[in-house]
Amino acid sequence: MQSAFPDTAWSVWEPLIEEVRPKGKTPPKNLRRTISAIFWRHQNGAKWRAPPSEFGPWWIAAQLFIRWSKLGVWQRLFEKVKDRRQALGMVFLDGTTIRAHHKAAGVAKKGDTEDASGNREAPGRSRGGFGTKVCVAADGHGRALSFTLSPGQAHELPSAYSLLDDLPYPPTYVVCDREYASHKFREYLWNRGSRPVIPPRKNDLEVACPKWAYRHWHLVKNLWARLKEWQAVATRYEKTAVSFLSVILIAATADYIKP
Repeated sequence: MQSAFPDTAWSVWEPLIEEVRPKGKTPPKNLRRTISAIFWRHQNGAKWRAPPSEFGPWWIAAQLFIRWSKLGVWQRLFEKVKDRRQALGMVFLDGTTIRAHHKAAGVAKKGDTEDASGNREAPGRSRGGFGTKVCVAADGHGRALSFTLSPGQAHELPSAYSLLDDLPYPPTYVVCDREYASHKFREYLWNRGSRPVIPPRKNDLEVACPKWAYRHWHLVKNLWARLKEWQAVATRYEKTAVSFLSVILIAATADYIKP
């Protein structure tokens, strides 16, 4: 039988999943097979009906994924793995626009305007087309700490504040690209006890930006490259923001656990 989890891998994932999953009267049957179907679908960016028959009925995997997304199970799984290994001496902030498949455009709820639906589910239109802006805070090893979703046309800077607020304590250095070059944001970082490492824009006055720290900027770009190896992260197929964020969290969790 095909499986996303060889015995050695499942021995790591199973106890973590058992800690965070909902505890019902009866435990889920064939959990390893169902989780394998969920991973296969997101790694390949396929339809829910596409996983091989060896993974069992497709609708069981789809229902489990959606139910656990709404209950925050994937978020708890990510938090449990992240809390064991995060390094906050240096934190990177970066965003990327994920193009959305046309099937990700769900039907608007009754009474919703286009803007209200976009703000809730985080799709939007920018020069790159229909998509979602995903921003990440990454630690000094280039591993994800937290994410935000916003419409594709949104600027990255507003998300920086909530990403930093999610951290248990202010990092020593906050490393960003020129997208985050703002006097107000730099002052915010200094007031929190963090040193900003943000190169100025071409027309800005020179500011202190330690080159040795900025040289590590590639670590957050490498993180995005690894996460986008999951086709359902590289292209958004999910209609709801909570489901799309869950896909990203699963990929980020796998990034922590991989050998």
